[in-house]
Amino acid sequence: MPVDDILLEAEDKMQKAVEHLRASLRTLRTGRASAGLVEHLKIDYYGSPTELRQLATITVPDPLMILIKPYDPGSVGNIAKSIQASELGITPVVDSKVIRLSIPPLSEERRRQLVQQVKEQAEEAKIALRNIRRDAIKHIDAEEKAKSLGEDNARKARDDATELVHNHEKQVDEALRLKTDEIMEV
Repeated sequence: MPVDDILLEAEDKMQKAVEHLRASLRTLRTGRASAGLVEHLKIDYYGSPTELRQLATITVPDPLMILIKPYDPGSVGNIAKSIQASELGITPVVDSKVIRLSIPPLSEERRRQLVQQVKEQAEEAKIALRNIRRDAIKHIDAEEKAKSLGEDNARKARDDATELVHNHEKQVDEALRLKTDEIMEV
């Protein structure tokens, strides 16, 4: 496999790891309302688990309120049950054809727990990035051993893989900083 393909594949996997972290961070509850908190909740809709965003319009009318308007008014009960059963710790208020979620402010202790959780997720993402680099370097070493790649080119490819990791780790650090700031904001 050509070195460029190895590095492109590694970069693609690293970008996916960073995107996975960002998606995971969007679902964490902060002191502010966000549609991302509930849009991926699985709702039992006529016997099949369906994401909430496919069943309803989710809006954020103010920073402490999420408003859910189901397309099918008959699904209000199932949506409310799923929100109640989720780990969000938010009690839904059913108001005829809409569901209102009031986001209570987080305690200082809960904020610190969330920050710790975010740091752990960021560290897991960095570990995933390093594992991707390790795999890329294994492929580069195999190419060098098979004599299809010179020693200088292999060294440069290894350096490029390390540079990719550093660039993606910066993205992880930035996502961590933004989410931590959002959580600690009162």
